[in-house]
Amino acid sequence: MTQSFRLGVCLLLLAAVTPAQAQYRFDEIAPGVYLHTGVHAEPDPHNHGDIANKGVVVGEKCAAVIDSGGSRMDGEALLEAVRAVTALPICYVINTHMHPDHLFGNAAFAQLKPRPVFVADARLPAALAQRAATYLARLDELLGDAAKGTVPVPPDKVVEGRMLLDLGGRTLQLQSWPTAHTNNDLTVFDPASGVLWLGDLLFRERIPSLDGSIKGWLAVSEQLRALPATIGVPGHGRAGTDWRDGLSAQDAYLGQVAEQVRAAIAEGKSLSETVSSADPAAAAPWLLAPAYHVRNLTAAFAELEWE
Repeated sequence: MTQSFRLGVCLLLLAAVTPAQAQYRFDEIAPGVYLHTGVHAEPDPHNHGDIANKGVVVGEKCAAVIDSGGSRMDGEALLEAVRAVTALPICYVINTHMHPDHLFGNAAFAQLKPRPVFVADARLPAALAQRAATYLARLDELLGDAAKGTVPVPPDKVVEGRMLLDLGGRTLQLQSWPTAHTNNDLTVFDPASGVLWLGDLLFRERIPSLDGSIKGWLAVSEQLRALPATIGVPGHGRAGTDWRDGLSAQDAYLGQVAEQVRAAIAEGKSLSETVSSADPAAAAPWLLAPAYHVRNLTAAFAELEWE
């Protein structure tokens, strides 16, 4: 590895903390770049929605947070962890897409003074507005009291194509992508360290979840491989220098889903017949497969039946 992971930099918050805060930890994966790895689980009252990877990149004048967590309480734990690694102001909170586990922590950061600038893909505001009520109702159902205080915080600045964010001596490169995992995916690249934050364009260990276009996702995956990144940070799962291997495993799964669905459509099968007859072996190696494989088949069928 050209840039070693500094595992051992474990920041456990002290004093009276909640269970989710007590397990909050940052690993310094490159100089000035810190990663918190979310758990492979569904949101619940214990984890407060802390299921996605989140991090902070520290420049000379300020810091940027990349994804903020799955609830206000999760965001508050993240904010405390950030404060343990830097006293610099947080000038940006970047959301890689509109799913709740990546942006509902915004509510904690919105109370800061000065308030950070929230940044996301230009298509995120409409996508979030359309689903916010459903997301909040589901969060209440899953987290109970741990969901209190969680409200959507839309971006102040949106990315159409590419954008540069200056942290002082360190410039982040943001790029939006065609519809793939969602229709508002955003990556963040730090040339100073070679770290690429892929959001949910990459899942590792945990099964990918399709909420955009399976054809688009496979096409974007090919483009991602060409990016000059040393370390890749997925939206879920292990970060590392072998991130392109992670893309290959994900591509293989998505390709199998597309192949199965296309074959079923060619045989004249309905959606229910396609789901019931699909080979579950395609999802066997992935964590949380029972919760998401059928959803992926359903989303792929809705797209591919119109080819």
